Amino acid sequence: MKRYSLVYLLKDQYQHIGFTDRTDAEGLLRQLLTDSKRVPIGIYDAKTELFDWAPSYKAHFDQASTEEQASRGNSIITIAQSLRRRDSSWHPADGFRRPSFFA
Repeated sequence: MKRYSLVYLLKDQYQHIGFTDRTDAEGLLRQLLTDSKRVPIGIYDAKTELFDWAPSYKAHFDQASTEEQASRGNSIITIAQSLRRRDSSWHPADGFRRPSFFA
């Protein structure tokens, strides 16, 4: 299983790409900073269950109150974990069925 997930927005929906190496995730995050279709949110580490915000979100996060930081942090970690669970439950042998939205 891939330890890191790069979380981004595409058409107002959260998506993620898994990586085994943090350096690779950071490289793609930098590329997405110039992508007009995808908005990088940050990188989730499944081992430590921590989330590092992309530069465009970090400033807003750092200025928020402690309670708001906790709320935003918990929300994005829940989203990242849900995306990882959804994708881990999908198998190519299932054909072209899409993964469940509620997985």
